Amino acid sequence: MTSMPRTRARSFDAAAALYSANRPGYPGELFDAVEELAGRGLRGARVADVGAGTGIATGLLRARGAEVLAVEPGDGMAAEFRRSNPGIPLVRGDGDRLPLVTAGFDFLTYAQAWHWTDPARSVPEARRVLRPGGALALWWNDMDPTVPWIAEQDERIRDLFDAAGLTYRALPAELDFALREIRWSRRIPLDVHLANHASHSAFLMLGPAGTREFIDAERARLTALFPDGTVEERYVVTLGVALV
Repeated sequence: MTSMPRTRARSFDAAAALYSANRPGYPGELFDAVEELAGRGLRGARVADVGAGTGIATGLLRARGAEVLAVEPGDGMAAEFRRSNPGIPLVRGDGDRLPLVTAGFDFLTYAQAWHWTDPARSVPEARRVLRPGGALALWWNDMDPTVPWIAEQDERIRDLFDAAGLTYRALPAELDFALREIRWSRRIPLDVHLANHASHSAFLMLGPAGTREFIDAERARLTALFPDGTVEERYVVTLGVALV
């Protein structure tokens, strides 16, 4: 990573508890799709979840029966991971320099984390640690822009940040990915919705004053739309799975 992405990636360390409490999880259909596209089940599989953060995906992989190991570079995120997932092993490192044995894993997963890597390094590392026929699974969980109020909010966020650096994810072209989209939703208190936004790196880099100004304005707008204080967030998970 260059210095700016690295700084943004490390911004989560100061907000790990906020991240853990308010970020969405993932639907079971996502893991069904991972298994289908990989051609094998997660139960009993050796899985390394890279950029594990506070363990949102890691815990769900373990619940599917995977023998999962987490890889996380950040001090704050790793500490929160250990509090939330005391029974799951965690090693410190990142996708560009995986502290993992060669040909030791059936799956390598990146839940909203691949874009923090340098593909020139992370692709060879994925090939190294995966067993022959192993699967690299990358996914991103985005709010559904076909929902009018979400599209309007997204436009306000893009205006705030001048759209710079908000869309910088891509699947590595040197691997052959099978793709799938999974749509799902969650119903949550308005304050959780707003805290979810505040836990994103763009807002963490913006700082408390600017974030508070935006969040207060959003609270006023959304209270009018959701007078009972409950928001339905609709999501689209974009999944890519490549066999290596």
